[in-house]
Amino acid sequence: MRPQVADSILVQNYISGDEKSLEMLINKHNQRLTSFIYSKVLDRAIAEDIFQDTFIKVIRTLKRGAYNEEGKFLPWVMRIAHNLIIDHFRRNKRMPKFEGSEDFNIFSVLGDDKLDAERQLIKDQIDSDLGLLIEELPDDQKEVLIMRIYKDMSFKEISENTEVSINTALGRMRYALINLRKIIEKNNIVLTN
Repeated sequence: MRPQVADSILVQNYISGDEKSLEMLINKHNQRLTSFIYSKVLDRAIAEDIFQDTFIKVIRTLKRGAYNEEGKFLPWVMRIAHNLIIDHFRRNKRMPKFEGSEDFNIFSVLGDDKLDAERQLIKDQIDSDLGLLIEELPDDQKEVLIMRIYKDMSFKEISENTEVSINTALGRMRYALINLRKIIEKNNIVLTN
């Protein structure tokens, strides 16, 4: 088995004129990106078109010298694909509607129990990414969020375990969700189901 070459090196080599490096990048991320796109559009032909459009945008950006390497090649490519998926739905006037209140619930992306293999892979990645984001929260907010979401504890139980009032526990949960949203927006992270 050949050792994996870092994305940043492949990008640099491609910018320097090595076309084979682009092929290696595409092959390296093909399955994950294709699965991600297909999970949204549920149509192989459309998924292939969006995949190709994604890499056309990647190539144009790299050739313009407009790519800023921060060790985040795959998240950047996934964001491009996500935007193209949204464009596809807009063009076809089939944009999925979010029904709900103003409150953003990050955990709504984790609720599907009947996942096929591709969706399970994506869900596992979201769970992993979400775990890293939760680690960035202040300890008191992180504690309440973990008790509520992962341990399914009531706010009364949380209040007793943390020795704070129910209102304080509710407040910490609210701030945890607000701060998670800020972290996601600041880093242009895409969490989808």
